[in-house]
Amino acid sequence: MSKSTKQLFRDDSYLKSCEAVVTHIDERGVQFDQSVCYPHSGGQLGDHATLVNDDGTTTHITDTQKDKDSGQQYHVIDTSSALTFSVGDTLTMTIDWERRYKLMRFHSCLHLVCAIVDAPVNGGSIQLDRARLDFDLKEPLDKVALTEKLNQFIEQDAAISTRWISDAELDAHPELVRTMSVKPPRNAEGTIRLVEIDGIDLQACGGTHVAKTREIGEVLVRKIENKGKQNRRITVVSADA
Repeated sequence: MSKSTKQLFRDDSYLKSCEAVVTHIDERGVQFDQSVCYPHSGGQLGDHATLVNDDGTTTHITDTQKDKDSGQQYHVIDTSSALTFSVGDTLTMTIDWERRYKLMRFHSCLHLVCAIVDAPVNGGSIQLDRARLDFDLKEPLDKVALTEKLNQFIEQDAAISTRWISDAELDAHPELVRTMSVKPPRNAEGTIRLVEIDGIDLQACGGTHVAKTREIGEVLVRKIENKGKQNRRITVVSADA
């Protein structure tokens, strides 16, 4: 088994392409030395992308996944045609940017929802046309008031940035972990990535985000559902959808 893939998106969510060396191929997909593709995790869908050989041959990545046991990142390849590359080859990897950007906008929006709703997160999902969070909460929520507050935050055009802290720092500040269903991602150095929305929110997160809240665009809380004795599900869509 090869070394873990260097995940370039963790330092730059706007990086659209890179040169990637094939390090491993099996029935799960292809592994590279580095990647701009985000693997399906934390509720965010895995990226789609294209791979181009030196001779111009194009292969499509139809999903990006992370092996549950090893944590290795795999790129699922379109199986409609035979592979045109092998281990050791260098390819140009380019993500489906329009698709990724939609996911980034919704992911950043969900962090704003976390800043408004003071309750632990049970789970969530980020799709291309909507996003949702489930909160460990009994009390009802006001859909109109939540929509208004979200758009106020978006209009502030607050900067969104990332930084890394140690395991010990995270243990000293457990409030930085909002979700009860997913552990925050850690790297080989034993550090955890934080995402900060200036003046609004700070939490552990390994996902991709926009640089300013205004990039999210106007949103609408489409519905708030009671999914159990203590589970309020909030679904958000784009206002122009």
